[in-house]
Amino acid sequence: MTKTTPHIRVHHHNDYLISFYAGRDQSERHLKERNWLDDSALKLGTAMYAIHSGAEAVVYDTFASVAHAEFVRSYLEQLGIRKFTAVLSHWHLDHIAGNAAFDDGDIIATSLTRAALLRHKADIEAGKVWGTPPIAPLILPNIVFDNHLELRVGEIELELRRMNIHSIDGCVVYLPRDKFLLAGDTLEDPLTYMIEVENLAEHLRQLKEMKGWDIAKILPDHGDPDIIRAGGYDKTLIDATVDYITQMLSRAHDANYLDGSMEDYLAHSAAKGWIRPFEPYREVHEQNLKLVHDYWKDKTLPEVAP
Repeated sequence: MTKTTPHIRVHHHNDYLISFYAGRDQSERHLKERNWLDDSALKLGTAMYAIHSGAEAVVYDTFASVAHAEFVRSYLEQLGIRKFTAVLSHWHLDHIAGNAAFDDGDIIATSLTRAALLRHKADIEAGKVWGTPPIAPLILPNIVFDNHLELRVGEIELELRRMNIHSIDGCVVYLPRDKFLLAGDTLEDPLTYMIEVENLAEHLRQLKEMKGWDIAKILPDHGDPDIIRAGGYDKTLIDATVDYITQMLSRAHDANYLDGSMEDYLAHSAAKGWIRPFEPYREVHEQNLKLVHDYWKDKTLPEVAP
């Protein structure tokens, strides 16, 4: 992989929360051939977050490469931070690739995340999961939890909550002091990346549960950098995600299902200003259509409320 200095936009949201954002500007490329780092993670845009107090910090996810994670660590060290804890949102590669940059501290994840990483470890290190680039060595979490875990960074409280949205092993971070939700991949702008399509009805159920939480702003890992920099999303991002998944699932037996455009599915949410359609997500939407169609075409669709 070509050694480049990552282009990362840094924003201090308040006295303890910092966002780090890479991608969507295509200002850097690591490999000439098509690969998941350049053509998925950075093309769509990706963020990680740091909650800090005094000489300690918790980072939420470790970015899509060690170089990106090392940039974050160096930035935080310049603020006087010496103790690092990483919390992983889920096992997908663009969220754990930089674990090695924080291997001198604890790495926390759901027990399902550790199990998935352990199961795929050899293939991840060989570049056989999503292809190039491999992640080697893959550093595994050393602390796991099942459903709920509370942490503190100085006086800042963090609540880690497992969610089966996007991925069965998901972990979101709720910050009660300012009612922020660090959402990982449970929410994306403009549309969710569907992989575990067999669980879409459960994703909807848990999204509706999330809508009932006391949330002031949502900060996803994949979203519009301008909205993240401005403070994050309202809970209408949850509404947009529910609307998209509901349509994708309820229409799955339609004759022309695979022809449904991104615009067909996002028009309502875009008109309300809940999301901003972003052209690179067209390919994601088309992949979603195929996965949902292939899995659900011969199965009885679950009942979902409109």
